[in-house]
Amino acid sequence: MDNKDNTGRIAPYNNPAGGWGALKYVALNLFRERVSAGNLNTLLSQNQPDGFDCPGCAWPDRAHTSTFEFCENGAKAVAAEATSKRVRPDFFARHTVTQLMEQSDYQLEQHGRLTDPMVYDSASDKYVPIAWDDAFGLIARHLNALDTPDQAAFYTSGRASNEAAFLYQLFVRMYGTNNFPDCSNMCHEATSRGLPHTVGIGKGTVTLDDFELADAILIFGQNPATNHPRMMGELRECARRGAAVVSINPLKERGLERFQDPQSPGEMLLNSATRISSMFVQPRLSGDFALVKAIAKRVLELDDEALAAGRCRILDTDFIASHTVGFHAFARDLRSESWHLLLEESGVEREQIERLARLYVNSERVIACWGMGLTQHQNSVATIQMLSNLMMMRGNIGRPGAGLCPVRGHSNVQGNRTVGIEEQPGAGFLDRLGQVFSFEPPRRHGLDVVSTIAAMIDGRVKVFVGLGGNFASATPDTPLTWQGLRQCALTVHVATKLNRSHLVHGRDALILPTLGRTEVDLQQGVAQGVTVEDSMSMVHISFGINQPASPALLSEIAIVARMAHATLGDASVDWLGRAANYALIRDDIEQVFDDFHDYNARVAKPGGFHLKVASRLREWATDSEKAQFIVNAIVRDTPIHRARALHGERLLTLMSTRSHDQYNTTIYGLDDRYRGVFGLRRVVFIHRDDLRMLGMRAGDRVDITSVWDDGVERRADGFLLVEYDIPRGCVAAYYPETNPLVPLASVAVGAGTPTSKSIPVLLHPSQGDHHA
Repeated sequence: MDNKDNTGRIAPYNNPAGGWGALKYVALNLFRERVSAGNLNTLLSQNQPDGFDCPGCAWPDRAHTSTFEFCENGAKAVAAEATSKRVRPDFFARHTVTQLMEQSDYQLEQHGRLTDPMVYDSASDKYVPIAWDDAFGLIARHLNALDTPDQAAFYTSGRASNEAAFLYQLFVRMYGTNNFPDCSNMCHEATSRGLPHTVGIGKGTVTLDDFELADAILIFGQNPATNHPRMMGELRECARRGAAVVSINPLKERGLERFQDPQSPGEMLLNSATRISSMFVQPRLSGDFALVKAIAKRVLELDDEALAAGRCRILDTDFIASHTVGFHAFARDLRSESWHLLLEESGVEREQIERLARLYVNSERVIACWGMGLTQHQNSVATIQMLSNLMMMRGNIGRPGAGLCPVRGHSNVQGNRTVGIEEQPGAGFLDRLGQVFSFEPPRRHGLDVVSTIAAMIDGRVKVFVGLGGNFASATPDTPLTWQGLRQCALTVHVATKLNRSHLVHGRDALILPTLGRTEVDLQQGVAQGVTVEDSMSMVHISFGINQPASPALLSEIAIVARMAHATLGDASVDWLGRAANYALIRDDIEQVFDDFHDYNARVAKPGGFHLKVASRLREWATDSEKAQFIVNAIVRDTPIHRARALHGERLLTLMSTRSHDQYNTTIYGLDDRYRGVFGLRRVVFIHRDDLRMLGMRAGDRVDITSVWDDGVERRADGFLLVEYDIPRGCVAAYYPETNPLVPLASVAVGAGTPTSKSIPVLLHPSQGDHHA
């Protein structure tokens, strides 16, 4: 199929992931961003001991010693920061906010780096320059004029360093609130809320060394070739030594089929590739819970058969007896579960479940990886807990070559949570924080992302501060989110580049430009490093090497410190002193968190250090002091079930996804080459039989409406239909374009994460003249 429209084309892409295509797109982005010759060396310092940590994903680095430790999307992130293009005050003088709102997210990204602090002027509908001191004075006046600190919300992006995040949470808690909506609320919150009930901590239990020993790697709801490309090198080595790699995802992604390593001269010269996955399983959207439960049920049956035949047990009975509670109730639930219901809800055939279960039991050491394909559903917490149950059945937690591996997105989203960015803080942490800094922290739980939006809409939150990110585009129910932001008295955004959130603003609004991770951060003439924690709990330090994009830029830490100083003064904490020497902040972190002992000394060593993960050591920080099997039932009265009862087979389930040319809401380009999409973003991937059922054809344009029970029409118009290998009844499209379809009230039970991977929708022939 080769469909064309007036702006792009759909054409098969038959090459492997990575390879020459990746090098071509790296070069294209360096050219597009006009990266100077001097800044090209930046890539050689990425993820190196004396360089900077990748500002993209949170995949760890192997010993920080490779000559090249960057991937295609990491290079795009660096190019975006190292661009020679600038957004200076004269740019804002030429454009009103209304005019800029007409531009796409991609166009906004392409203007380049912000250079000066700006304040919104309502009379001209333009941003105008403001002195830094005046900007902080404006923030302080708004915060100190609120009736209660809970009328402010403080968002955090996962790219903030440990030092910036810790200082930020200290400032906000001294100010008096726990309102910390953050990017975790929209991605891996189900992991953070689900795992503590099973293994005692919401983090993964593996390191990169475990991948060298694993017999099987199960990859749930993840597209590593696009979202964590450096992971592909590990999977390639696993596949080459004979480990089984299983892809469990509604979309059959190219990167898990074949991968050509750009750092392998042999593969590049011979134009060869490595087959990655030995098995593909494509559950229907929201079917993962039933699938994992079906695998667990079959494992239990195989154990019963082995016991009856006098063979060796399938279950790790020693581990279950010594380290767990709740197994017998879990086993009773599995035995009583209906195979018919499991097959119907998962959308996976019994034969494939049998193959998957046997592969699992025949593998001594298994790693289970997952991404947002598992965490953005109504039943995501139950799914994470069921996956933990499955791994515990054979003792695959806390031994070499096996374990749980949630793969986080942003480069320090896990570190932010570790150092206190948490709207539901524990009493022990608050006690320690209060003791170290001699104050009484607020105890009531704060607002997450979804509840912050609701609070802005009804007037309970009047000031919004965003430490990085693109809140207006990343969040669900776009019109409601924008309504909430526009009702604020003040919105503040700390950023490196222009994005949609700067244009959807409160009555007063500030854009505060900050240093990027690639840039030298000099404080009183001394280069400062910042630390981050990757998905596998490794903490290491990062030093920028490029000259700042503007002499007016401040670091995130300096911005936070000066905001705190202007609002609270320096009587309790020397904010400005900490902004001058980041090692002092690491000393603070060490006093609050025991696991950060000798922080400055340990992080100075190449590669940094590993934070203790108790469950990796088979120490269980649960109420029972053991790992806990959790029983969860299949829920049959969900929004999808109710919508299907009303609309029959015309009801489809939508998942939002990234294109290969984007990272979260940052759009680097308009191609998604592994899926055969070029120059387009408003596309819908759909099964050929669903096209026939709807009486439509690939290349038709459709408008999408979501089905919800609150009487609000939610729609996204002008999408091109693309025939694709996806389960029947399921469709996929990019975000943020489809975020308007996600109801604010549609969240994961027990986590509050927007259900962006399971939205009931209807497709209608397009009624307008839309462009992709």
